[in-house]
Amino acid sequence: MAQVLTSPARTQESYSSAPGAGRQITVAVVEDNPGLRRSLTRLINLETGMRCVGAWQDGQSALIEMPALKPDVVLMDINMPNMSGIECTARFKQLCPDTQVVMVTIYEDSENVFSALQAGACGYLLKRSAPETIIEAIREARDGGSPMTSQIARKVVDVFQTNAAPSVAGVELAPREKEVLELFAKGFVNKEIAEKLNISYLTVKGYTKSIYEKLHVHSRSEALMKFVSTQGLAVDVPHRPLPH
Repeated sequence: MAQVLTSPARTQESYSSAPGAGRQITVAVVEDNPGLRRSLTRLINLETGMRCVGAWQDGQSALIEMPALKPDVVLMDINMPNMSGIECTARFKQLCPDTQVVMVTIYEDSENVFSALQAGACGYLLKRSAPETIIEAIREARDGGSPMTSQIARKVVDVFQTNAAPSVAGVELAPREKEVLELFAKGFVNKEIAEKLNISYLTVKGYTKSIYEKLHVHSRSEALMKFVSTQGLAVDVPHRPLPH
C-alpha cells in the first residue's frame, strides 16, 4: 500500500516494491491529478518487473527529488501548476539524459506533441489509453522505442509525408537513412526496423549512428526534432532556474 509523505516540504509519494526476479524497470510519475497519479502508480506496481519509485504532483517538486532516483522511465503530464510538463521534461533531461520520458496527457494538438518531443520526450500517449498500452509504452521506452498512440503517430507521419526531403537542414541523408528516420517517427525500435527493411539489426544500428553523426544529435528524439524544426514546427521551450 502506498505511503504518502505528508510533510509540507515534500510532495513525493513513496511506494513499496513488489517482489520480482531480475532487474525491475523503475518508473516515476509526475501528474497533478491525485486519482490518476494513484492509479498509474498502482498499475506500475502490479506489473511484474516494474516498480514505481515515486510520484509527484508538480514539476518543481519532481525536479528537486526525482534526479537522485534516476528512474528508467518517467510518465509526465503536460498541464500542471507552476511548471508545465514540457518545461519539466526539458530541465529533467539536462540532469538525467539517460532517463526516457513519456508524456501522458489529454492534449493531442501538433504544438504540444512537437514541443514535448523537442523537450526530450521519447513518447506521447493520451490519458484515455488502455492500461496495457501504458505498460507496453513503458517497456518500449526503456528498450529505446518511441511509443505513441495511433493518433499522435499519424500526426508525426503526416509531417514526414508532407515535408520530407532528401536533406535535413542542409544535411544530405542517404535514401536508407531517410527510411530509418521515418520509421523512428512511427515509433519502431531497431529490431522492428530491421525486420521491416529486411536488413540486420547491426545494419540498422549503423544507419542510426550515421544519422546521429550527420544531424549532430545523440538520440532518436533529437533526430526527429531536428527534422521537425526544419519544417517550422519547433516551438521554443521556456527555461527557468531549478527551484531551490
